Amino acid sequence: MIQINLLPGAKKSKKSGGGGFSINFAAIGAAISSKVKDKYLAAAVITTAVALVVMALLFTTQRTRESSVRDAEAVQVRDSTQMARVLRDRAMAQAKRDSVYLQLAIIRAIDEERFVWPHIMEEVSRALPVYTWLQSLAYSGSAQGLRPAASIRTPPPDTGKVRRARREIEIPRDTIRIQMVGRTVDLQAFTRFMRSLEDSPFLENVTLRQSIPAILNGREHYVFTLDLQYTRPDTMLLRREPFTPTANGGDQ
Repeated sequence: MIQINLLPGAKKSKKSGGGGFSINFAAIGAAISSKVKDKYLAAAVITTAVALVVMALLFTTQRTRESSVRDAEAVQVRDSTQMARVLRDRAMAQAKRDSVYLQLAIIRAIDEERFVWPHIMEEVSRALPVYTWLQSLAYSGSAQGLRPAASIRTPPPDTGKVRRARREIEIPRDTIRIQMVGRTVDLQAFTRFMRSLEDSPFLENVTLRQSIPAILNGREHYVFTLDLQYTRPDTMLLRREPFTPTANGGDQ
């Protein structure tokens, strides 16, 4: 086969093994170089073309990244909105729980303070021995009811921003002190009387302030003064009995 080189200065291409179509880029570059006389103009054109291709690739890449970022932002906003709703519902539930707990605590505190004197009178009368009698039994110290249970407030709800231990509601309780003045003719019975008062679940800190010998109707006896404190036992130790109305409208 006879081959004719139509491009002067180009080398002859080697025969392809299969006789297929092939492009000689070197020959094309040489032909263009022979046609273009200004090398700098060619470099500028090539640089501009490459810059445009790079800009197109960067634009496409940025658009793809922007789309993925917007999708991620939408997911995060949806999750944040859902979490805020959950935290708001949780705070509302905790506020309702604390309100109910506060009401129950107030009711329990008021119920515990209803029968202070009946408990004191019952314990004293149960422990009082023979040949011993009381002249006075009254409160001492500050008056009761200075810190009512209705004045307590619930702790702030947990917003979820700061994890803190749940603070229990504290019920204000007044310290009830009692002073007892009486007479006795038997010191051993009086000692048993003090021991019985100390063993009571409603009384504590039984202290003998003074014991003075005296004469009454020609008989020697002792005038004593006791200081003690009322305590609130566990509710499991309390015995509650219902009041049954009688036929005449009273209670028994």
